[in-house]
Amino acid sequence: MNTALLLTYALTVLLLIATPGPVVALVVNTAANAGRRQALLTALGTNGASLVLIALAASLILTSAVIAPHLLTALSVVGCLFIGYLAIGSLRQALTQNADTVVRARAQGGLWKGFTIGLSNPKDILFFMAFFPQFIQITAQTSHSLLLLSLVWVIIDLAILGAYILLTTTLASPRHQRLISLTSGAMLLVIAVMGLFYNLQAFWP
Repeated sequence: MNTALLLTYALTVLLLIATPGPVVALVVNTAANAGRRQALLTALGTNGASLVLIALAASLILTSAVIAPHLLTALSVVGCLFIGYLAIGSLRQALTQNADTVVRARAQGGLWKGFTIGLSNPKDILFFMAFFPQFIQITAQTSHSLLLLSLVWVIIDLAILGAYILLTTTLASPRHQRLISLTSGAMLLVIAVMGLFYNLQAFWP
């Protein structure tokens, strides 16, 4: 086993997941407004989406297929549009939220929403389609490499998102819930706009 390559992969995954993005924003927002259980379901949903992307990357590796750059860009654009849609909804909810609407805010997040935003996350799409195959030589057998890389991803992903959930629910008081919702919603919107700007440039160089 190539230990150096494995450590490089683990560090890359750690930085990728820990860096604030749409997944972190959604999980933190859900933890602040809907509690640990709902946030954990959201994290499990995003993790499931990552496994789907890993499976897609694995199929490309095993069949030696290549995704056209423009198709990859198009997928990222769709992901950015979806993230923007969620951002606007989160901001609208936060701006109208008061003491009487806290209960309704508990409907946000969840397994399915976590899965959809994880599947549409441009950062993850690019990572698994473009960079993930570079680590496939971590062991002599491709199947063993895919299993090990997937396991490392799942462990790091759940550990980091779990830490975000624990930190948010421990420190966030009811008065801070609206601020967290506004911040995470604004972060999602910025990510969506920047992602759209970056990806659309590929269509019009």
